[in-house]
Amino acid sequence: MATGSSLFSLQGETALITGGTRGIGQYVAIGLAEAGADIILVQRSTASTETKLAIEKLGRKAHIYTADLTIPSDVSRIVPSVLADGHTITILINCAGIQIRHPPEAFPDADYRAVMGVNADAVFTLTRDAGAHMLSLPPSPATGRRGSIVNFASLLSFQGGLNVPAYAASKGAVTQMTKAFANSWAGRGVNVNAIAPGYIATEMNEALIKDEERAASISARIPAGRWGDPEDFKGGAVFLASRASAYVSGHTLVVDGGWMGR
Repeated sequence: MATGSSLFSLQGETALITGGTRGIGQYVAIGLAEAGADIILVQRSTASTETKLAIEKLGRKAHIYTADLTIPSDVSRIVPSVLADGHTITILINCAGIQIRHPPEAFPDADYRAVMGVNADAVFTLTRDAGAHMLSLPPSPATGRRGSIVNFASLLSFQGGLNVPAYAASKGAVTQMTKAFANSWAGRGVNVNAIAPGYIATEMNEALIKDEERAASISARIPAGRWGDPEDFKGGAVFLASRASAYVSGHTLVVDGGWMGR
């Protein structure tokens, strides 16, 4: 039986991650590499190489595959392309996401579809395709594990937010599909879980951060006394991707400095 740090080791694993060029996704990709995994980065273009170079400096392999997650045909070819090149996917991290703000009564159909496409539809397709591949892999002799999938949800999986009805709908969908896939696959060696970030100081929350009154009210409610940092997600991601979470299934891990408990 694995003990201590070996429970969190990702040596010999290969993780496919979306949204790894910046923010939370970048730190998660680097955190997985620090734990020993090789990384496949799904990006809109090959122009951004910062994450790839950081991973390679750790002595791990990093590959970039290009896809536009707003285009269904691009999403559907990701896993087949990766497998055709001889890679084995044992970890999937669905971290890419977009947020568009409008008053609900004036929310455009096109913006609703764009948010749902990236935040929910792409997550469904990649989870289905990577999961099907993982189910075909031989199980670990020690744990029966074949793979781990971690989807990024949000506090708005549980709350409605303000002027973000599409984002809230998409993140609610993420938590529910996480449970649905987990129910079918947990007994077959593929764990599916999610992480729900709280208020994190990233580009996505720039509008909130610039609204001094709203930012102050948010900070006042967070028991930890600060907004989160993207680096705060390394540990949770490694935990859910590793054998340390072998008996965790269909769970959404809230990383919010205590916001939901307030």
